Parts: sequence; structure tokens; C-alpha cells
Amino acid sequence: MQAMRFFIDTHDRQSGTFPQELSRDDFESFYRLYEHACYAEEVVPIRIHLSYDEGKAFCLNMAADAEAVRRAHARVGLPFDGITEVSTATPGDTFFRRAP
Repeated sequence: MQAMRFFIDTHDRQSGTFPQELSRDDFESFYRLYEHACYAEEVVPIRIHLSYDEGKAFCLNMAADAEAVRRAHARVGLPFDGITEVSTATPGDTFFRRAP
């Protein structure tokens, strides 16, 4: 099994990668399909931050590489603006691991 890394993908209504209209019920139905696509591509969807009003979404996933995240999106016809590999930085990561 390959090491898993974190990726954030972004979606924005203004660029056409977020639906013009999206209700909570629409999102719930679509997310089930996306979740199945992720598992088929060995992507672990962790969290989605979205604004229905602003038409933006930021999705945190774990995968071996960005290509796996791209394939999961392609399986459900979901466009994206970008996929970026990221590291987590919590206060514990940032402040409490400093060398003495």
C-alpha cells in the first residue's frame, strides 16, 4: 500500500466548477456518488468546506497522488479548479514541536 498524502481540491461557481444552484439535498445525493467514486480510486474523502451562498467548495482528501483525486472527480463528472497537495498545520504541529 502506498503512503497517503493530503490534497485539497477547489470548486467555484464563477469558474463553472460549482453548480449554479445547489441545495443541501442535492449535495447529499451527489456526495454519495462522489464517495463511491473516491473509494473506487482509493481516495479517502475527509472533509468538505462549502458555501452554498458563495458557490465555493474546498475538499480535503487523502490519496497516494493527485491523479487518484482527479480520477475520482472524473468518475462523477465533477470539474475542479485545482488539486493541491497540502500538509496539516494545527497549533500542536506548529507551536508544540519546536526544538528546545
